[in-house]
Amino acid sequence: MNYKKNWEAAQKKFIDWWNHKNTGRPLMIVMGKKDQRAALDSSMDYNNLEEKYTNAEKIVAHYRNWAEDIEWMGESFPSLFADFGPGSVAAYLGCEITWQENTVWFNEFVDEWEDVPPLKFDPENKWFKKHIELIKKCQELSNGDFLVNIPDLMENIDVLASMRGAQDMIFDMIDEPEEVEERIKQVQDSYFEFYDRFYDIIKTPDGGSSYTMFSIWGPGKTAKLQCDFSAMMSPQNFRDFIQEPLRQQAKKLDYVLYHLDGPDAIKHVDALMEIDEIDALQWTSGDHGPDGTQVEWEEQIYDKVIRAGKSLWIKVYTGTVDDWIAGCDRLVKKYGSDRLYFYFNPMPIEDAKKLMAYAEENWCDVKGTFQG
Repeated sequence: MNYKKNWEAAQKKFIDWWNHKNTGRPLMIVMGKKDQRAALDSSMDYNNLEEKYTNAEKIVAHYRNWAEDIEWMGESFPSLFADFGPGSVAAYLGCEITWQENTVWFNEFVDEWEDVPPLKFDPENKWFKKHIELIKKCQELSNGDFLVNIPDLMENIDVLASMRGAQDMIFDMIDEPEEVEERIKQVQDSYFEFYDRFYDIIKTPDGGSSYTMFSIWGPGKTAKLQCDFSAMMSPQNFRDFIQEPLRQQAKKLDYVLYHLDGPDAIKHVDALMEIDEIDALQWTSGDHGPDGTQVEWEEQIYDKVIRAGKSLWIKVYTGTVDDWIAGCDRLVKKYGSDRLYFYFNPMPIEDAKKLMAYAEENWCDVKGTFQG
């Protein structure tokens, strides 16, 4: 990759982090803005909203403008997002898309499940065909200067909720549990039909891949898994409907990061940690809440993740660079450096250099005090 120095060293750290034996400092995504203008240019001239998501030439030009103005430090690496919103499997399985300025809506279409044929992979689905062609073109235009990500496909009941609506899905779990289980299975069975076709386009010669969300790369089939709908589920419902489908999905992937979304999902950490095939857990309470370095998350989440032998992905954004250092410093001292991944938003180059210098001096090969 032309924009990233020492990519081979970064790849090794990713591999070691996935395997819970990273050496040196923790993994760190640090993007230094070279001249304070480094931001995606939202003024790109699009003819309509759909073009913003589907015009490969403009998307790639847009991204190059960003990538060239960033110093890719730590394990940060340039990788292009070319998503049709979060959870595009819903569109491939029947939803229509409404384009928005900053996201997309998948339009509900299920009134009664009995009126909907089995959900299955259709290579002729218009949204899937359009998305595949977009990814092919972006990959071609990248010219190897950056990676192109597997889109944010999503899975299980999150996809069904886009089709049916969240409130109706809650009633369906009560009134038609067997139907819900069967529909989840249909989504899961189709997932890899979609995933594998994107993977075959974007994989590097050594089989590596990066996933749209959370700046993750692995030397094989890599993905973020989730169940945002779980915020509305009881722990028992999560075990009944979601745990086993997640386990089976994770078994077919090489490197799996689970996205835990918000305080209402914390109650499922125990069930998630029982899934051996999940390699790491990602947590953020959201950019409008306290970041991942806050003490309150440790007993509820981090202790359980480390005790289960998995790795941690933590987003850091509250306060100044000195606050970030202080928060991360406490976590490194407690949990050690071998399983931690810190993600930082793009920052002035001076802050990036200060952060990296502190990490190299203070966070290398720390054992940690947590005994589990």
